[in-house]
Amino acid sequence: MCGIAGVLMRAGRYPDPEQLRVMAAALAHRGPDDRGAYCGGTVGLAQTRLAIIGLATGHQPMVAVEDKLALAANGEVYNYLELNEELRAAGRVLRTDSDSETILHAYAVHGLGCLTRLRGMYAFALHDARSGQLILARDRLGIKPLFYVKLPDRIAFASEIKALLPCLPGRPEVEPGALRRFLQNQFAGGEETVLHGIRRVLPGEALVLQPDLSIERHRYWSALAVAPRTIGVAQAREELDRLMDTAMQEHMRSEVPFGLFLSGGVDSAVLAAQLHAHGAGRIRSFSVGYRGTTMADELDEAARVAAHFGFDHQPLELTLDQVFARIPHTVWAADELMRDYASLPTSILAQAAGDELKVVFSGEGGDEAFAGYRRYHPRPLERWFKTLRHPGSGGFRTRGQWSRHWSQRLFGPRLGAAPGLDRAPFLAAWAATPAAWSAMQRRQYTDLVTALPDNLLVKTDRMLMAFGVEGRVPFLDHRVVEFGLSLPDQLKVRGHRGKWLLRHWAEPLLPPGHLERPKRGFHVPVGDWLTGDLVGRLGERLAANRGIREWFKPAALPALVAARQAGRGGERELFGLMQFAIWHRIFIEEPGLIPAPDEDPLEWV
Repeated sequence: MCGIAGVLMRAGRYPDPEQLRVMAAALAHRGPDDRGAYCGGTVGLAQTRLAIIGLATGHQPMVAVEDKLALAANGEVYNYLELNEELRAAGRVLRTDSDSETILHAYAVHGLGCLTRLRGMYAFALHDARSGQLILARDRLGIKPLFYVKLPDRIAFASEIKALLPCLPGRPEVEPGALRRFLQNQFAGGEETVLHGIRRVLPGEALVLQPDLSIERHRYWSALAVAPRTIGVAQAREELDRLMDTAMQEHMRSEVPFGLFLSGGVDSAVLAAQLHAHGAGRIRSFSVGYRGTTMADELDEAARVAAHFGFDHQPLELTLDQVFARIPHTVWAADELMRDYASLPTSILAQAAGDELKVVFSGEGGDEAFAGYRRYHPRPLERWFKTLRHPGSGGFRTRGQWSRHWSQRLFGPRLGAAPGLDRAPFLAAWAATPAAWSAMQRRQYTDLVTALPDNLLVKTDRMLMAFGVEGRVPFLDHRVVEFGLSLPDQLKVRGHRGKWLLRHWAEPLLPPGHLERPKRGFHVPVGDWLTGDLVGRLGERLAANRGIREWFKPAALPALVAARQAGRGGERELFGLMQFAIWHRIFIEEPGLIPAPDEDPLEWV
């Protein structure tokens, strides 16, 4: 697991080693173990390394002199052992124990066709000096991030946006439409980010950058190719058993110890059972709960699962002050504007795990693959009503996060006039789905290409990597996702409960009664914190913030504060404004500023 960055310069220009150093320094948290750079012609590559596989021989960027190839890679190619056997049979000589070297040789043999052979989570830049091309590629589900910006004399890329800021010719500019989508959708997804000109490489995509800085897109995987299946329970159980067995064997490949985040829910409990069955032994597990709040947590359930499988368990019981002191650091870590409250406890878990581990398993993806969320199977009347009011997505993802009342009163002129529909990413995803799919499959797919890569996996990657921890997510093995998406609806939902097949398959593996608990989710007691005098002080800070004054109407803030203090909503609006104010300071006003893990959020507004 690493951070990568680099540039492709226009012909006649050459990369600046000092700029590569600065870009790499911005990614030091992603790779505290090693750092390297490569300059070849018009291409410069940099990498910061978190050593997990090939500890002694995995220095990057890697260069294959005989093939005139150079590589900077982030992530893991889990099936590298199997691929290496094939590559040796084809006459390739592998010189390291690193899974990243597999990418170099696979490309030398198969060209871009190598991408369909890689299984894992990765983002990489590969320089082919013979053709002059630079290839930027990202894994199928978007587990690992990759951003780029096209400038007149170069294309620069990096694992995180903060490493691209030194390349910009002037002050970073906010993209109005993306900012509004963040406020309304919780995240701003797709190619466009909230910073003008900075774009994402999409999941399942490779960009081929030509010497003249033109860009060719190569889509090597899409969930749209998944065909619905007619399959019975017995066969589905057998297939799921084989898939999870293979996925776990590959995901457990590591030369360093690993642990597990235990939420007390189904998905992390399934991973606990699988790790135990595959001989993980007495690994470290971590869970989080809260003190001084009315919100229930899952510490007891997590401890019960850990005891059942003999793990060395560490529960973290947090105060509200501990949780919300993470706000500035999580805004910095995320890079992107993304309002997932769970980033706060995830950051604390990551720091605790990072004190002793480099790898942690986590249950992200189980709900998307096996239809665990209630929103995938709404009641017919609810679906009909939402479709009638907001057509285009089958009644799915129809309502903005901000109330119409507050958006009308608080959005400034440029924000209110921003082009494009806030729901555009969801509408486009829904429209792309095959006619043979059910509404449930369409809902799963829409999340798989929007909320999953641009919200949930931002939290998983950035919060963990901020403390040098790699998160492994076996439910997002693309074969598991394809299997789950292809299942008939009746194997996903029964009795209005989701993930039916996964529960049915896992029941014999888990502590008795564990699956009888209702789905609770990874909640955070924001409402208990955002109250009283704190809201008033926050409102005063927001009114004076440069970013808020530029994009919103500060005159409406007292009414929002009063509504929140009176218990009449406003929680999401205030939290979103606070995040934007802090983000604006870190990424627009003072790039390079890094909050400590525990800060007073009001001091950063």
